[in-house]
Amino acid sequence: MKVFCGRANPTTGSVEWLEEDEHYDYHQEIARSSYADMLHDKDRNIKYYQGIRAAVSRVKDRGQKALVLDIGTGTGLLSMMAVTAGADFCYAIEVFKPMADAAVKIVEKNGFSDKIKIINKHSTEVTMGPDGDMPCRANILITELFDTELIGEGALPSYEHAHRHLVQENCEAVPHRATVYAQLVESRRMWSWNKLFPIPVHTSCGEQVIVPHLELERCPGAPSVYDIQLNQVSSADFTVLSDVLPMFSVDFSKQVSSSAACHSRQFEPLASGRAQVVLSWWDIEMDPEGKIKCSMAPFWAHSDPEELQWRDHWMQCVYFLPQEEPVVQGSSIYLVAHHDDYCVWYSLQRTSPEKDRRVYPARPVCDCQAHLLWNRPRFGEINDQDRTDQYIQALRTVLKPDSVCLCVSDGSLLSLLAHHLGAEQVFTVESSAASHRLMKKIFKANHLEDKINIIEKRPELLTSADLEGKKISLLLGEPFFTTSLLPWHNLYFWYVRTAVDQHLGPGAVVMPQTASLHTVVVEFRDLWRIRSPCGDCEGFDVHIMDDMIKRALDFRESKEAEPHPLWEYPCRCLSEPQQILTFDFRQPVPPHLIHAEGSIELRRPGRSHGAVLWMEYHLTPDSTVSTGLLKSAEDKVGDCCWNPHCKQAVYFFTTADPRAPLGGPQTVSYTVDFHPHTGDITMDFSLSDTLDDGQ
Repeated sequence: MKVFCGRANPTTGSVEWLEEDEHYDYHQEIARSSYADMLHDKDRNIKYYQGIRAAVSRVKDRGQKALVLDIGTGTGLLSMMAVTAGADFCYAIEVFKPMADAAVKIVEKNGFSDKIKIINKHSTEVTMGPDGDMPCRANILITELFDTELIGEGALPSYEHAHRHLVQENCEAVPHRATVYAQLVESRRMWSWNKLFPIPVHTSCGEQVIVPHLELERCPGAPSVYDIQLNQVSSADFTVLSDVLPMFSVDFSKQVSSSAACHSRQFEPLASGRAQVVLSWWDIEMDPEGKIKCSMAPFWAHSDPEELQWRDHWMQCVYFLPQEEPVVQGSSIYLVAHHDDYCVWYSLQRTSPEKDRRVYPARPVCDCQAHLLWNRPRFGEINDQDRTDQYIQALRTVLKPDSVCLCVSDGSLLSLLAHHLGAEQVFTVESSAASHRLMKKIFKANHLEDKINIIEKRPELLTSADLEGKKISLLLGEPFFTTSLLPWHNLYFWYVRTAVDQHLGPGAVVMPQTASLHTVVVEFRDLWRIRSPCGDCEGFDVHIMDDMIKRALDFRESKEAEPHPLWEYPCRCLSEPQQILTFDFRQPVPPHLIHAEGSIELRRPGRSHGAVLWMEYHLTPDSTVSTGLLKSAEDKVGDCCWNPHCKQAVYFFTTADPRAPLGGPQTVSYTVDFHPHTGDITMDFSLSDTLDDGQ
């Protein structure tokens, strides 16, 4: 059965109605899931298996039957481990129907159907009794309900309900305990992901400084955690202000509460500085003695850095304090971890929270608009002074004293730069109410509310009256639009340029003048795992899961490239970067297809995991801004350096085994098409015949 789905096209700006399979959303969920990553997480799997064996043994040693409740079973892997370890029966709960159906097949294929019952419900809907889903309470509770923040997937309410209704008192639990750790740091780089810094602009009249409005400075920021691969942040980018502090623990073998709580730790700062950021992670102990431990600690805090397990389904957390606060080495203060049923946040206090009732009862919420419009990478991009200076230099070459500018980018400061650099009149278009409010506040803070005309309207709908009857001599864009997911979605600027063509004066300049799409073939250190078949996991056949993911990837959107911030995912360039498409913003969008095909020669040995694609914007003939590769890999190793503010697009190659011996294809063939009517870019990459292993 087919259904019509409406979607906003991020490139053209139009709303489209597409015919999709009725299970389209399910397929997207599976295709973009972390199931493969979890199955490849050997440390996780081994530790769970060890903990399950130990828990079953303890129950058997007491002369009891081992009855297991497995909440969030996924593939059924942990239930199969339990039965193999000697459990008498497992009740495996999985709320996502396609996954539950796959678990039934996987359990059957591995010969455990007589001892594992898959229940397709949320655990809070499971019934107990002779006619219920479970005839009696379980005495072993196995779960994998955790995200990077530990509690963000609803672990606390699920545990709370399970202990009240589904498991015996003082049951065995795997994992047995979780502990959340925190470390206070000062970091200009990470703080730039949360606050707007003053931006100096050197003009003919002296230095001007763009400042944030007062609400933004005082705003506690977005309430959500920023989860990243903390191991990829250089130690030079932060100063440690505290030891690693155990903030709170949860014992999963006892009644768990999902009520809001706070936990404080007194400490003496290791150095004086400005407390800005809390780095956080957790570990889980699979047994009561804490001998079987699975840790998310970054390398500098890990007990065995050489055995650090890469994983993408669990990373590390970056939390921003409501305001930066000075701390003095040796002067005791309190770090406070607050949490409700789904979120964690932090604050600093000078006195004990037990004595000082100034504990924040509710999680911080953005009230300045900026954190609603700009995500963390966007904050970092706006605060990148080198990038700003590049736009300033380009503007100097195209601005004239009588320039009438129209700026088209979401929540961009280009309009302020154009004004300070001498434009006669500046218009800026903000299509959303949130961006309109934010920019008005920034203009007012900089005393420019009467100097820059802000228009709240979709740029395609601009009229001559909006522009006060004037013709535009300089059309500006970064370009950046909040609806963009893939690098080329910002080609929306080209469609805007086409729509406002009637408002451009003779000889009008467009900046950027052109854009180009680039690609390079890479070998990932670890990211290949998220799209790699698992086949066998700890002795269990999970080919059915591999096939399920493959079928999901056959759907239209999933065949294409997917966005990833590659500064977090090390890789090697196996080829030289190659330009494959160009887009001339000086002309309207053409009516015909833009087609490119060719081949990429691999110059370094390695495993070809995929092609990375990105956009480059040519502001002027002498100035280019890259959203991807920042410098070519000229050495034999081929290590890549990526723009840290942007997500690049990754097209994963379909290979039998990404871990196969080195050798591989010498060339990669490609066809890439830009479809102007839809704004879509479609592509296909194919690998040539491989060389013999060892060549």
